[in-house]
Amino acid sequence: MLNYDRKKFVSVDNTANGEVSTETIFEYYQEGNILTASYSGGEIVKGTLIGIVKADSSLEFRYNHINTNNEIRGGKCIATPEILTDGRIRLHENWKWIDSDQSEGKSVIEEVI
Repeated sequence: MLNYDRKKFVSVDNTANGEVSTETIFEYYQEGNILTASYSGGEIVKGTLIGIVKADSSLEFRYNHINTNNEIRGGKCIATPEILTDGRIRLHENWKWIDSDQSEGKSVIEEVI
């Protein structure tokens, strides 16, 4: 199982209906198989997520944030890790808004060293 504790990630790709951008930084923390993170930047004023690291190192989590329009947004996500040639982690995310939107999207975030 990968350890995500104290790792930082930045978005490198997102579908148009997402609010995360290349300006959004995620800070991950892990205790056992429990994952938490805070994130902000770009359209995101402040966000948090909580989830589980599965035996195959994939992630299942819920996220909530306040955007620059002062709206509360939230959703759920499944993320599959890929180890890059330089050892960094890339996460391929399939997510869905669970607020009034209900649309789905895909994004990619990469570890920042």
